[in-house]
Amino acid sequence: MLPDLLNTYLGDALWALMIFLGFAFVFKKMKTMSIALFGVLFCYLIEASQLYHAPWIDALRQTTLGGLILGYGFLWSDLFAYLIGIIVGISIDLYIKKFFLITS
Repeated sequence: MLPDLLNTYLGDALWALMIFLGFAFVFKKMKTMSIALFGVLFCYLIEASQLYHAPWIDALRQTTLGGLILGYGFLWSDLFAYLIGIIVGISIDLYIKKFFLITS
C-alpha cells in the first residue's frame, strides 16, 4: 500500500525514532539536541556493528530480539533513514515542550 521508497526506509526511521523517544523518556532533564546526538550515535554504532561477523554475534542476530536490535547487514542508506527518524523525534520533542511549556 505504501510507495516503495517509504516502505523501504520506514522501519529504520521508526526504529531511530523509538531510540530517540526512549532516550528522551529516560533522560528527561537532558536537552533535546543532546538526546538527538546520543540517538544518532547509538543508531550509527548499531549499524556499524553489522560489519562485524563472529559466530557469537551472528548467533545473537538469529534470535528475534537480537535481530530486531542489532540488524543483519550494513546499508549506507540506513544511516539516512536513522537521521530522518531522529529529526522527527526532535520535532515531536520540541512540539511537546512548547505545547506544555516545558523548559529544558
